[in-house]
Amino acid sequence: MDGVLVTGSRPIPGAQEFLERLEGAGAKFAILTNNPIYTPRDLAHRLTSVGLRVSPEHLFTSAMATAQFLHSQMPHGSAFVIGESGITAALHDVGYVLTDRKPDYVVLGETTNYSFDNITRASRLIQAGARFIATNPDPTGPSEHGIEPACGALAALIEKATGVAPYFVGKPNPLMMRSALRFLGSHSEETVMVGDRMDTDIVSGVESGLETVLVLTGVTTREGVSKYPFRPTQIVESVADIVVE
Repeated sequence: MDGVLVTGSRPIPGAQEFLERLEGAGAKFAILTNNPIYTPRDLAHRLTSVGLRVSPEHLFTSAMATAQFLHSQMPHGSAFVIGESGITAALHDVGYVLTDRKPDYVVLGETTNYSFDNITRASRLIQAGARFIATNPDPTGPSEHGIEPACGALAALIEKATGVAPYFVGKPNPLMMRSALRFLGSHSEETVMVGDRMDTDIVSGVESGLETVLVLTGVTTREGVSKYPFRPTQIVESVADIVVE
């Protein structure tokens, strides 16, 4: 989403027309984000507020992928969660109980109100045997005032305290892509991944057997592609240049 359809609070020129081309062609599509803070309804409202008309049914987050993964591993389990409504709602939707009493998992998402007490509690629960899951490995996230610490940074703190590394579900884990394919009801052979980051979007698409399109409206430059041992199928200036057939 960020760097592909929007930059901060501004839509990328041509993004709305691209979405309209997808809908006009009857193409199934999902807008992926590693940000687990918001529910799909929240994200749809955010996009609408900046001029992009998208229904919640087209949004797929790392929180949703995390909930699906936990449900597949241990249906109707329990978790102690550090995060916002995006992850708590997704876990409730798959039948998980949120508790700090002998949970099966500690699940780390994103929040703007990190609590030392919660970090301490999570660390103790992990040491007591709870499995450590994190929604995404991003160490920082963008804001209007600069970078902010994100899930990967806090995960490193807890890992250092406990000696236990988390399992990250979000991009670049191909698990996120397979979850999105199930969400779409699609197959890798007929799906294209569009992203702005070589180290998350494009690599996860390549490792999942998808064709990939790199847009240059985000963090990756055309010159920067050469330092990676893999390449996207196509490189375009922006989604405005993508032809939908």
